[in-house]
Amino acid sequence: MSALDNLTIKEARELAALFGNTSSQGKLDTYAIGKKVIIRTYSAGVWFGLLMQKSGNEVILTNARRLWSWFAAESISLSGVANYGVKDDKSKIAPPVESVWLEAIEIIPTSDKATASIEGAKNAKPE
Repeated sequence: MSALDNLTIKEARELAALFGNTSSQGKLDTYAIGKKVIIRTYSAGVWFGLLMQKSGNEVILTNARRLWSWFAAESISLSGVANYGVKDDKSKIAPPVESVWLEAIEIIPTSDKATASIEGAKNAKPE
C-alpha cells in the first residue's frame, strides 16, 4: 500500500492545489461571484441581486429583489432585462430582502444599465 492510499481529504486537497485543480466544478462555483445577476429558478421565479455564494446550482443573493413580473426595456427576453433593464411602469418588482437562498437554473450577469434600472424600479404594491 502506498502513502497515497492513506491520504486525508485535507491532504488530497493540498495535493490537488499543488498540481492545479482542473475540476470544472470549482471554476463554475466562482462564476459571477460578486456581480449583480439575474437568477431564474426552478420554482421561486426570477430574482436580481448580488451573487455572494454558489455551490452547484445553489446560490445566495444579497440585497435581492424578486421580479414578480417584468417587461424588458428593450427586447422580449430575460436576456433583454439583463442587458437593458425593465420597463418600470409595466413591471412588478418586490422590495429587496437582505438575502435569499435559491436553486438556480440560469444565472445572467447584468449590465450597468440594467442594474440601475432594476435597483431603481419602484416597489410593487398589492392590487
